[in-house]
Amino acid sequence: MDVLFWGIMAVVFIVVEVMTVQLVSVWLAVGAFATMICSCFGDIPFWAELLVFVTVSAVCLAISMPIIMRKRNSGYIPTNSELDVGKKAVVAEEINPDTGTGRVTLSGVDWSAVSESGEVIPKDSIVTVSQVQGAKLIVRIQA
Repeated sequence: MDVLFWGIMAVVFIVVEVMTVQLVSVWLAVGAFATMICSCFGDIPFWAELLVFVTVSAVCLAISMPIIMRKRNSGYIPTNSELDVGKKAVVAEEINPDTGTGRVTLSGVDWSAVSESGEVIPKDSIVTVSQVQGAKLIVRIQA
């Protein structure tokens, strides 16, 4: 009876995994399958089968999570705006927070700009992009 129970549980966990595709129950399916194999070889008590199930599932989770996290984080590609942070730009129109004016040229493209510190930055100054907010660059004067 225990072999049948663990076989059914393995199938249920596999079906749930196929339906979610989120790596939610794959470790439980492996644990149920390992417990089903163990219960084939002898008449062991249910608490021991449960211990095998929990242990195998936990070991599978512990082994696979670092691999999954490493693969998940390795696919990050920065957007174009993130690539502009840290680059130098030339002030094309005075950046003045009081009048709300300010334009810079970055890699041949004209951008609206705001001073990071709120100071006035004169035309033809060299500034560094510290942040991109939509179509506006937040800049600081080059030291």
